Order: sequence, then C-alpha cells, then structure tokens
Amino acid sequence: MAASNYSLKVNRELLDPNFESYRLSLDAIPTYNVELDAAVEEVKLKDNQYTLDHMRAFGMYNYLQLDPWYEESVFFVDCTGRILSLTVTLDTALGKPREVYRISTDCMQCEDRLCTSLSLTSATWAALSDGTGRLFLLHTGKRGEGSHMKWEPLFSEDTGEPFIILHSVSHVQAGVHTMEILLLRIQKDPQETKGSGYSVSLEWITVANTAGHDQDKKYEMKKRRVLRGKSVPHYAAVEPQGKGLMVASEKPFVFTHVDGLPVEQPDKEPMEVEKTDPIYFWQQTAEDITVSMRMPEGITKDEVRFRLTADNVSVGVQGFPPLLEGQLHASIDPEASAWIIKNDKSLEVTLQKQSEGPMWPELVLGDRRGEYVMNDEQAALIHERLTHLTSEDL
Repeated sequence: MAASNYSLKVNRELLDPNFESYRLSLDAIPTYNVELDAAVEEVKLKDNQYTLDHMRAFGMYNYLQLDPWYEESVFFVDCTGRILSLTVTLDTALGKPREVYRISTDCMQCEDRLCTSLSLTSATWAALSDGTGRLFLLHTGKRGEGSHMKWEPLFSEDTGEPFIILHSVSHVQAGVHTMEILLLRIQKDPQETKGSGYSVSLEWITVANTAGHDQDKKYEMKKRRVLRGKSVPHYAAVEPQGKGLMVASEKPFVFTHVDGLPVEQPDKEPMEVEKTDPIYFWQQTAEDITVSMRMPEGITKDEVRFRLTADNVSVGVQGFPPLLEGQLHASIDPEASAWIIKNDKSLEVTLQKQSEGPMWPELVLGDRRGEYVMNDEQAALIHERLTHLTSEDL
C-alpha cells in the first residue's frame, strides 16, 4: 500500500512580531464536585513498560472522554468495569453518573492488561477496548442529556495483544454500514537491537455489517492492516470515509501486513535531482576574476544591462531577468573592472580584486547557477599541497 511522508514547516508569516504575552486572569475558576461510589479506573505502568513510548502512549492517558456529538456528556470507566455517563452543565452542577455498559470483571483482573480505552465513533456508535486485546463495537443510540438507553454490543473479537484505541469513524460504503478503528500497540521487536527493543504498531481494522436487507445487524471484520514505526505518533486518525490514514510522527510508519500477509516493501528509489546547465562560468587568479556567459546571438552593447559597485554586481539583457546578480564574495575595484562582447554571442566580465591573494569559494553569495572552472596551474598547485597530507603527517 502506498504511503507518503510530509515534513511540516513553520509559516513565519503567521507569527505576530507585536505579540507581547498572554495575560492570565486572576478570577477564580468555577469548580464542581460529584461523589463517586467507585474510583475511576487507573492502570499503572508495569516494570517492563519502561520506555518513553510506553509513557507517552499509556502513562499519560486521559481517562475522561468528552462526547464530540453531545458536548455536555463525559464518559469514564470506574474500577468495577462500569462505563459511566456524566452530564456537565456549566455554571450549574454536575449530574449523577449513570451506567451505560459494564465490562466483564474477569478481564479487569488480568495482570498484563492496559487501561480501558473508549472512542466515540459516531452519534450512535462507540468502540471499546477492555485492555486485554478484545475489541467491542457498541450501539449506543442517541446519547446526551435525557438518554437512558443501555449500550448494546454488536461486535466483539479478540485481536491479539493488548492495545488502546486512537481513533474510529463510521461511514456508509456502497450502502453498507462500515466502521474503521485505529489501534496502537507497543510490542517487543527482535529486529530492534540498537534501541529499546520495542517498536510501535498501528493496526487499522475495518468492520462492516454483513446482514441482508431484512435480517438483524451482523458485523464482521473485513480487513486488517498493520503499520510499524519507531515512535508513538503525535496524531493519528482514519480519514472520514475510510480511504486512508493521517499520521503525524517524529519517525515514519510503513505498512508491514495486510490480513496477516506480509507487505513487500518497495526498493528505495534514489532521489532524482534535476540537472540544469550553468548560466555562467568563472575563473580566478590571485589578482582578478573572469566571468563568461552566453548571450543571444547578435546582441549589441546597448542591450546589455550592467551595474557594478565595490560589493554588488548585476549583469543581464534588456527585457529579461538578470543572468548574474547579488552581493560579491569580497570587494572589487569597479574602476579597474570591465566587460566585453565576444564573437557576438558571449559576454566576458573582468573583475579586479581589491585584495590580492585570497581565492574566492564563490562568486556571488548563495548563487549556485554558475560553474567554477579551475585552470591547469591551480589544479597542479592544489594537488602538490595535498600530496604532503599523508597519514604519517596526520
């Protein structure tokens, strides 16, 4: 499967140079409390979950889940396995937590489990991980204030090692209700010998309704895709119509398996660099510099646009952008410099260095459109100097 990597760069035009600072308000923040009959479930990291990726993925997990479709509702899981809905109305009070679903107590006692994770897939669906490796898809009905419907599990399957749910979406594809769920695992990797010994795995699962028109809903897993990387992504989500993934990460992810079969990795193609012919050629001695550039045949001196100061040069043809323009590497003597048209098709510029001796590494600062031509005498001198740099001398 094809994957593209993009680099994000700062757009400095969006920065406000006149911005002073944020001003903090000293007004008291309203605080409301509600008494719980059981504590919020919190799973501590184990001794073998010692890496930074373990901490980022599981150690800083937000146990409160805000409902994006019903913003007054918040969900959490308590230590008895109950998923509780809490109504939050600003400037008034908190509602009493109400149970909407209960996880099996057997899995709550599992030693190697992760924290329970919940993803609200749509206004009427939710995806749930019990922390042991089992994935549930729950039909919630319309949630929100006034709803007293218990959530109904319509899909449950053991997917392997424990995971958390990063994201899920619901959409209709060719008349079939389909859900996409993105899971994250941190797994021992025998090929990771230089680092922590772990790698990060993303699994993208597609579940669809396979029931006929007049039959009860029946959801089955249709596709499983696995990606691997070396860092927990800052952001990862499924495209709203299930056509791809969006991942922002310090290190790239690649598809490794589809439905259990390994994905053949394409050979890395060398980056193609567009080659362009030099616009000008230049040579130098200890005293001066000679620049040659091709001009349209039949050019006259009246059509040449030439400006020269001690530190800047601009050479071109009337009606066209300059062929050579910018700040010179070092100062020259404008009075002792000149230009001439040769053979009606090239322009030769001679620049007299103000300080004799030092060789210039470039003609115009930052200009890579020209090519430096070294004469035989200079090449022989450099070769002679290099012959003295033997391993014994070093």
